[in-house]
Amino acid sequence: MTEAAGKSYNGLPGAFRFAFRRSDSLLFKLYAGVALVLAGLVTIIFALALVVLIGDTVGGGDGTISLLRSFFILVGLLVVLPILAPVLFVARRHRRAIGDDVGYDRRLASTGFLFIFAVYLGLVVSTPPEQQASVDGALGPVLEVLYGLPSIAGLVPPVVAVVVLYGTHRLSR
Repeated sequence: MTEAAGKSYNGLPGAFRFAFRRSDSLLFKLYAGVALVLAGLVTIIFALALVVLIGDTVGGGDGTISLLRSFFILVGLLVVLPILAPVLFVARRHRRAIGDDVGYDRRLASTGFLFIFAVYLGLVVSTPPEQQASVDGALGPVLEVLYGLPSIAGLVPPVVAVVVLYGTHRLSR
């Protein structure tokens, strides 16, 4: 590792800038921008929801409420970290000078977009019945099938996408 590569970034914001500058893949650069905005939005949404959760549970006093708050933070991290992972993997690869593999950058960006779509799909599956949209139109049959699945099935697409993302990273070494 060269001296310049070792000092190329410090922390998460620097990793985004570094990976964006060093990658020659336009798909990856698009993903880095989308991931930065989306991770920020998801973080803000979870932070605001945590404030509401704390407001709703003030005065509860038992350990279950503290556990619920901690679990809520954990879920937020489990959503944000896989969004950031492709950018961090690419930054690490370029920093270690393993090579400027445009194909690697594209594969990681593709799996990052797959994760984002999988989270959306999981949210559709776990939508409560009172908030489900009408199932007419071209995508009506697809929505009907997704709404018909048990809510717990909404965990499957994001988990599969994370496994694919990590597998893509590991197999591309």
